[in-house]
Amino acid sequence: MQYRYIGKTGLRVTSIALGTMSFGSWSDEAEAFRIMDKAYERGINFFDTAELYPVPPRVEDVGVTETIIGKWLKGKQRESIILASKVAGAANGWFVPPIRHGYTAIDSFHIKKAIEGSLKRLQTDYIDLYQMHWPDSVVPIEESLKAFNELVKEGKVRYIGTSNDTAYGLTKANETSKRLGIARFESIQNNFSLNNPRFLDELATVCKREQISLLAYSPIAGGVLSGKYNGAFYPENARYSDYVSSKSSRLNSQAARFVNEKTLKATARYLEIAKKLEISPVTMAVAYTKQFDFVASTIIGVRNTEQMDASLAAFDVTLSQETMNEIKAVQQEIMYPMG
Repeated sequence: MQYRYIGKTGLRVTSIALGTMSFGSWSDEAEAFRIMDKAYERGINFFDTAELYPVPPRVEDVGVTETIIGKWLKGKQRESIILASKVAGAANGWFVPPIRHGYTAIDSFHIKKAIEGSLKRLQTDYIDLYQMHWPDSVVPIEESLKAFNELVKEGKVRYIGTSNDTAYGLTKANETSKRLGIARFESIQNNFSLNNPRFLDELATVCKREQISLLAYSPIAGGVLSGKYNGAFYPENARYSDYVSSKSSRLNSQAARFVNEKTLKATARYLEIAKKLEISPVTMAVAYTKQFDFVASTIIGVRNTEQMDASLAAFDVTLSQETMNEIKAVQQEIMYPMG
């Protein structure tokens, strides 16, 4: 089994982590238990969730994912699992989360409310890595970090991280923690895949210089890199098939970002490379995100246990320099297909 450390912490995690955002929506409790059992039996020790899950977020569903995980955790040795969760991002961000009446902020009040709810639902007295789901453009980062630091001092949280952040945001937070002498963000959880290599532009440099780890999510670009959207029709029971027909403009825009002419053109090229390697395109996509030294763990997500095998196969795959050069050539020819 491959293990890596998150940032400068004592968190020694498997190079592939299990994401749980489908638990309670696309995956019912029984299937979620089977997925977690399979991951745990395969040796995965790192599980990622959020108070806002499952997706797509709805008022009536908020917290269901953590509740399911909490039930499952009761039958496991708590110290054998590295558990990560997130406080919902600010309502002034990319959308208004359906939690705490839509008034979320990354301030002391909301951070404390969020951790209390998560600990109760997860049926644990601590969370190994507690993350800001996305930044707050109004509340000063000093206030946010002081509140997170209090959770660390109280023993409710071991380490903290950020998510969906920018190079400026991560650097500002990191320097603020240094100046105040308090807990810093040890990780950043951002979208990173063959179809979305933007992390390599600036954030990778920050991570390498400051020893902050990327937790890469959506390594198969929401299922697009499997090739299932490259057919004549949108597949049934697929995320962006649901989103494209949704009445939500936010979900429509997500579908357009992930499934468009450029992403499908790039995916077609990656399918050819995977075919030549005689591996699943999903395996290749997950293996790609594991290639970089600033990545501590790649977060996979599935609806059922059958979908897990291709991703888990990436544990045993290292892409050659020749293959990485082929991938880079595609990325240079079809630049930023996800925008």
